[in-house]
Parts: sequence; C-alpha cells; structure tokens
Amino acid sequence: MMKKKALWIILCIILLAIGGGVAVYYMQPEQAPAPAPPAEDENGLPALARRQIGVTVGYTADYVDLEYPGGDVPMESGVCTDVIIRALRLKGLDLQELLHEDIKHNFRRYPGRKLWRQRAADPSIDHRRVPNLEIFFNRIGWSVTEHPTDNPDDYKPGDLVTCFDAAHGRPHIMIVSDRKHAETGVPKVIHNSGKGTEENDDLFEFPITGHFRPVFGKPIQYPEPEKKKKK
Repeated sequence: MMKKKALWIILCIILLAIGGGVAVYYMQPEQAPAPAPPAEDENGLPALARRQIGVTVGYTADYVDLEYPGGDVPMESGVCTDVIIRALRLKGLDLQELLHEDIKHNFRRYPGRKLWRQRAADPSIDHRRVPNLEIFFNRIGWSVTEHPTDNPDDYKPGDLVTCFDAAHGRPHIMIVSDRKHAETGVPKVIHNSGKGTEENDDLFEFPITGHFRPVFGKPIQYPEPEKKKKK
C-alpha cells in the first residue's frame, strides 16, 4: 500500500512539473520575428556599381584616346577609377566632363605637370587618375572629413574612399557598399583592384587617404577659377 501511495505521489509531481512547464511556455510573450534586411536601393550608387561585377573582369591601365564627353574604355576592363566613373554616370554625373572643365581652368591646382609631365588638361585620362579625383572632390565639397577614421560607422553606402594600395604601389579608390561583413559589421566595398570589379572586405586593407560623399540633385559648385598672375 505504501509503495502504491509513493508511486502516486511521484506521478503527481511529474504531471505537475509537465503542466507547469507547458503553462510557462504558453504564458511567455510572443517573440517578434527577426527584422528583414533593408531593401536594396536599386538607384543607389552601390547597386549601380554592382552591375559591373561579372562584366568588368580585367584590369588595364593603358592610356586610351577617349571620345569627349561620355568616353569610356571597353566595359570588360579598366582601372579602379572606371568603376566610379561608370556608376556616377548612371546617376547623371559625368566625371570626365566635370573634371576636364575644372582642370582646364585651374590646371595649376592639379598634379598633372608634376606627376605626369602634362602641359594641359587631357579629357582622355585626367578623370581616370585618383590624385585628380581627390583634389576635385575636395574642391566641390564632397569631403566628409579632413582626417579619415577607422570607425566602420563613419562610412555610409555610396561613399567614395581613396587609399594607397601598397601591394601594387599605386593610389586606389573604392565605393562603400550597402552590405556588411556578417561578423564584424564592417561595410564591404565595390572596386577593381586588379581582378575586375568585385565586392569584398577591403575597406581597411590599406591606409585611407580620403573619404568623400557624393551629392546628387544639385549643380556642382566650382570654386572661383584661379587668377592668372600679371607679368
């Protein structure tokens, strides 16, 4: 008799424990579903640059005599600046024309004479050189900060970042992506560093030399042309 009573007590305890667990489970507030990732902006600079992935599969730094305006090297190849040029053209900004107009009137403010022994503006190559783009972006007010940081939160989708690619001994430029590394949260970049246009985690691969944020929907404001010195 005592054994049966003990078994009943044990069984009751088990049933109470199970019932309590079920009650607690159903009393818990419903968990909100995980937020969906933000929809990709099809007209954003990263999405427009991403169109080049799988199309621009090579890297060629050869000088090419381009049409003006709207000239471009073959889409299958190019350099890092061509990624930016092509994407910005889809946003209505032609760096070839914009840069040529500024260099033509302000040649001394650009490093063409010193770095490449130029004597005048050249619409076939000036916009394809990173040092020229850095100066131009500063002149039209696109600079985010004088001293770029290593804080990932400071870099927004569509920002333009310049750096010095020590591995290849050349200046480089990239577009900040709207996608991030799953673990670190560091934004990816879209660029051509030698293998064609690709999207990867190279934002902080090399020391950053410039951080710029394009402005759309407003006319480009050129600084006053430099005055020629009187002889």
